[in-house]
Amino acid sequence: MDLKINGKNALVTGGSGGLALAAARDLAEAGVHLTLTDLGADDLSQAAQTFDGPVDTITADITNVDDIEKLRQHMETRGGIDILVHAAGVTGEKGDPLEMTDKEYHRVWETNFLSAVRLTRAMVPQMAAKGWGRVVCVTSENAVQPYEDEAVYNTSKAALLNFTKGLAQVYAPRGVLVNTVAPAFIETPMTDGMMKMRAEKLGVDKQEAIESFLKEERPFLKIGRRGQPEEVAAIIALLCSERASFTTGSAYRVDGGAVGSMNT
Repeated sequence: MDLKINGKNALVTGGSGGLALAAARDLAEAGVHLTLTDLGADDLSQAAQTFDGPVDTITADITNVDDIEKLRQHMETRGGIDILVHAAGVTGEKGDPLEMTDKEYHRVWETNFLSAVRLTRAMVPQMAAKGWGRVVCVTSENAVQPYEDEAVYNTSKAALLNFTKGLAQVYAPRGVLVNTVAPAFIETPMTDGMMKMRAEKLGVDKQEAIESFLKEERPFLKIGRRGQPEEVAAIIALLCSERASFTTGSAYRVDGGAVGSMNT
C-alpha cells in the first residue's frame, strides 16, 4: 500500500533499536527521509547501517532542552519536519508505589512525558507552518490498565496519553494529526531485560519466565506470545501516512488483547 509520504522528513526518537527502528524501516520503505536520535552514537551508527539508503543520526538526550534545540535546528535545515515518531522511553523501578522515591518518579516523568512536551513544542510549529504533519507517540497498555508494581511508568504513560489528546484537538485544524500507539509485551530489549530478571528471580530459563508471565500477569493476552516490533511498526507507519488523514487524537492498541476493557 502506498502511504503517500514519499519525500517527507521524519524524526524518530529511541531510533537505535526496538519499536523505533522497526517503524523507521517502514517509513524508509515509504520514501521518507529519516533522522534517528538516541543516546548512543555507536548504536545509532549500527542502526543506520541496516538501511539501504542514507539516514541521518544525531546523538541526543531527549531530557535535555539544549539537545532538543539541536534536533529542532537539524530538522529545520532538512526543510522542516513532517513526521515525529516519539518512541524513546524507560520503564522505571518497580514495587510498592509509596516506596518509589521522588527522584525515580521525576526521572521517568522527564524521559517519558516531559520529553514529549518539549519535542512537540520544538517540532509541531514547523509542521503547522506547512499545513501538514504527523505526530505518533508510543504510550503503553499501562496508560489505561495500570499494574500495581509499575506506578512510575503507569503515571508517565497516562499523562502522555492525555497530553497527546489535547494536542490533537488544538493542531488538527492546522493540518497536524497527533495519535498514540499503545503496545503491550513486545519482543524488545526492554522486555528481554524484564524477562531475564524474572527468570533469575524464579530460577528458570527465559522462555519459562515468559510463559509464566503471560499466565500470571497478562491473562487477557490470549494470543499467548510476545508481539514483534514489526507488528507495532506497521500501525505507526500507517498513522504517519496520508492514508490516516481522518485520524487524530486516537490511541491504537497493539497489545494482543492484553487490555481487558472496552474503552481506551
